[in-house]
Amino acid sequence: MIDRIRALLEQQPMISLDFSTITDDTNLYDAGLTSFATVQVMLALEEEFNIEFPEAMLTRRTFSSLSNVADAVSRLTQQAA
Repeated sequence: MIDRIRALLEQQPMISLDFSTITDDTNLYDAGLTSFATVQVMLALEEEFNIEFPEAMLTRRTFSSLSNVADAVSRLTQQAA
C-alpha cells in the first residue's frame, strides 16, 4: 500500500518533495509538504482509491507521513468494501 501511495504522490506535479529521502515515517510537513499540496494529496488519493476522506480525517496528523496516509486509506477502503 505504501509503495502505491508513494508512486502516486511522486507523480503529482504540485507535490515537490524528494521522495528518495523520505521514509515511511518521515514527517512530510517537515520535508516541505504545504497545506495546498495536502489538498492535492487528498484529491489524488480519493481518485486513485475511490474513497472520500470524511471531515474527521482531514487533519494534519492524517497526512503527516506515508505510514499515516496508508493507514487512513486502508481504513477507508475497508469501510467501502
